[in-house]
Amino acid sequence: MIRIKFKEVLAEKEFQEKRSITLGEVAEATGIHRVTLSKIANDHSYKPGLDLIDRLLGYFKCDLNDLLVYIPEE
Repeated sequence: MIRIKFKEVLAEKEFQEKRSITLGEVAEATGIHRVTLSKIANDHSYKPGLDLIDRLLGYFKCDLNDLLVYIPEE
């Protein structure tokens, strides 16, 4: 299973910028609908496409390993 660490990466960006960042702000900057961002953050079964992952990587200025983690299923 691949887990998206959206909340963790968002929290790190908030910490570094010393301010709160809303999903609306991320949506406006990335062009990803706010509802989709909410699904990415809260629905563990949601599987965004590579285009969305690419936009999030650009917004957060991070590597793929910072946003995604592989968890082997037992």
